[in-house]
Amino acid sequence: NPFAGLVSHLRASWLSGKTRPMEYRVAQLEALGHFLDDKKQQILEATASDLGKPPFEAELSEIFLCKNELHETLNNLSRWMKDEHVDKNLAMQLDSAFIRKDPYGVVLIIAPWNYPIHLCLVPLIGAIAAGNCVIVKPSEVSKKTERIVAEALPNYLDKDCFAVVTGGVQETTKLLENKFDYIFFTGTPPVGRIVMTAAAKHLTPVTLELGGKNPCYVSDTCDVTNVARRVAWGRFFNAGQTCIAPDYLLCTKEMQEKLIPALRKAIDDFYGPNPRESPDFGRIVSDKQFRRVQRLLGSGRVAIGGQTDEAERYIAPTVLVDVQPSEPIMQEEIFGPILPIVVIANMDEAIDFINSRERPLALYAFSSDDKVVNHVLEQTSSGGFCSNDTLTHMTLTSLPFGGIGNSGLGMHHGKFSFDTFSHHRGCLKRGMGWEPLNAPRYPPYSQQKFGVIRAAAKVTRKNDCTLL
Repeated sequence: NPFAGLVSHLRASWLSGKTRPMEYRVAQLEALGHFLDDKKQQILEATASDLGKPPFEAELSEIFLCKNELHETLNNLSRWMKDEHVDKNLAMQLDSAFIRKDPYGVVLIIAPWNYPIHLCLVPLIGAIAAGNCVIVKPSEVSKKTERIVAEALPNYLDKDCFAVVTGGVQETTKLLENKFDYIFFTGTPPVGRIVMTAAAKHLTPVTLELGGKNPCYVSDTCDVTNVARRVAWGRFFNAGQTCIAPDYLLCTKEMQEKLIPALRKAIDDFYGPNPRESPDFGRIVSDKQFRRVQRLLGSGRVAIGGQTDEAERYIAPTVLVDVQPSEPIMQEEIFGPILPIVVIANMDEAIDFINSRERPLALYAFSSDDKVVNHVLEQTSSGGFCSNDTLTHMTLTSLPFGGIGNSGLGMHHGKFSFDTFSHHRGCLKRGMGWEPLNAPRYPPYSQQKFGVIRAAAKVTRKNDCTLL
């Protein structure tokens, strides 16, 4: 296996204990910050080349949010690393019981192409903070950004403990044949199943950050202008290539009639009369992805947009109406700048529609009535939930980010990243003395001995009343 030597080298470094001291982890994390500062312009240029990503969007999503994660981690790492002491029963009062946060060992991070810096570095921050050695596999689809990660990032990190591997499907397949102690994958559900199958051969735990069709329910009681602006921003940010973008709208026929002109105005306000000429609207990442998204335009009827240019990989911000649940655009994650609207009769029908499908990575609900929002929240299941806005829940380092069911397994962001890459090791330290206290557990057994053990170790329900 071409990567066996590299994995062995990193494992030897990890076994040496090099990555465990807090000072070492802090130094490597600070080096990541230097990488983001020094290579900022190159990152902006690379993401513009790969995805046509506007500098504003790239700086916000690829650099600023990464720095937030980094600073959150550096601010709290010493506290996160401390042993967590736990409650003890009467029998263990003289002992020490705690949870130790151990690193897993050698971990693999497989990053996607849509946010090629953010979705590479944010898990890496957690893995370093937890004391692991790491192999990073950036996506080969976003070529220019892959080159920056492969050529520049290793110059900032300890090469004995961190490495970058490049390549496509063949190289990734070979990489996955090696035994890792943890695998963190961001991508599609079909590839997630392949990763999980490979991990199962070594009983390697995984986090799978996958995608899905994120519903966006718009009730009849809301500010239509605000809904249109917030939905259009979330759907067309990064040309729709965002795993938590609102994938489709659910609303009544009456609300659809109000939303169409409001969405048209929002798109015009954001990108002008010809979004193709806007410096603030991105492009589809590859010819393959362009053709896939273009085919989805055949569903329903185009109400706004619909223009395409294969040479530029441009697809206009598009809204589709008269969309049927059985059509192609409702069978796969769109991952492009198209927003289909599915008409429903009422909120209960919207909830039934959502619950009849795979559980999404994100779910959005718009309403001026808190009761409506709470009802949607309580009656559905999703990786994350946000009301009266889109995308913004993932900007909080204090919230876990992750999927459920088909949309993923596990979570990260802030302390959740540290916890994901840490083995929570239950520890009990007892002294060698006080042996008479152990006598009741030793044979020969008796009911009297069991009574003593029960009294010393019993967990009782709170508010239970025991008659003496």
